[in-house]
Amino acid sequence: MNIETIVGIGQQALEVTIVLAAPVMGSTLVIGLVVSMFQAATSINEQTLSFIPKLLSIAVVLALGGKWMLNTISDFTLRLWGSIPTLIQ
Repeated sequence: MNIETIVGIGQQALEVTIVLAAPVMGSTLVIGLVVSMFQAATSINEQTLSFIPKLLSIAVVLALGGKWMLNTISDFTLRLWGSIPTLIQ
C-alpha cells in the first residue's frame, strides 16, 4: 500500500465528513444568526435563548436528511471495506 492510496482514503473520508456535517452546521449557523439579530434588536441578553432553536433545527435536519446521511456513510463504509483486498496486495 503506497502513500497515495492512504492520502486518497483520508481525502474521501474528509469529503464524506464535510458533506454529512454541512447541513447540520449550516442550519445551526443560520438559526444562531437569526436569534442573535433578534437579541440585538430587542436588547435581550440571555445566553441560553439560542440553544433551543438550534437544538430544534438540528432535530429537523436529522429527521429530514437522516436517511440520506445514513446511506452516504454506509456507501462509503461498504466501498472502503470492499477495497481492502486490493489495498493489501
